[in-house]
Amino acid sequence: MLKRREFVKIAAAIAITAALPRLARAAAPVAAKLDDAAKADVARIVAYLNGIHTLESHIEQVAADGSDSTGMLYVERPGKLRLQYDPPLPVMIIADGAGIYYWDSKLEQLSETRVEDTPAWFLLRPDIKAVGDVTVTKFDRQPGVLRMTMVETRHADLGSVTLTLTDNPMQLRQWTVVDAQARPVTVTLTDPRFGMAISPLMFQWIDPRMTKGRIPG
Repeated sequence: MLKRREFVKIAAAIAITAALPRLARAAAPVAAKLDDAAKADVARIVAYLNGIHTLESHIEQVAADGSDSTGMLYVERPGKLRLQYDPPLPVMIIADGAGIYYWDSKLEQLSETRVEDTPAWFLLRPDIKAVGDVTVTKFDRQPGVLRMTMVETRHADLGSVTLTLTDNPMQLRQWTVVDAQARPVTVTLTDPRFGMAISPLMFQWIDPRMTKGRIPG
């Protein structure tokens, strides 16, 4: 099974937080103190995210060590995602609604994990919330820009996700995942498009080893 720390090195969607043994219960995260205006903004962000049904965008990703990569991201909520990196990074990630498949074509190596075990949870879950199993730990408003940091309430020690959105009109533009070792991975959507039809084949996992090395889709 692919561990979260391995995902962090290659993707942010999805940007993926480290999976560490839970030997002790983590302290409850401290929720941000929000005034009425901030609460209204958080509610608008949640409503906006829940309104995203499909997303397609080129991405630029910067890892903690400064290395960068580019690729194409496709999302269909809930639960489906495809992230295919540009050469020379030989990596593709597909979430088909049940699991996530990580394929390294250079190594011809396949690993699998669950959607709920990756930071893709913030975008792929059926019902996005900012309460309960998610805690908003920081909120910042600058002219035309909103930033919201959130963690999984029960597993706050595994890292955080910070979303950056433009305002008026609201649009998701970037997210940064910080893992349990405080290593950030930032993904920027360079030309996001929303609401288009995406072929179901884009999210269908077919093991390339079973098709003579042909990448699915």
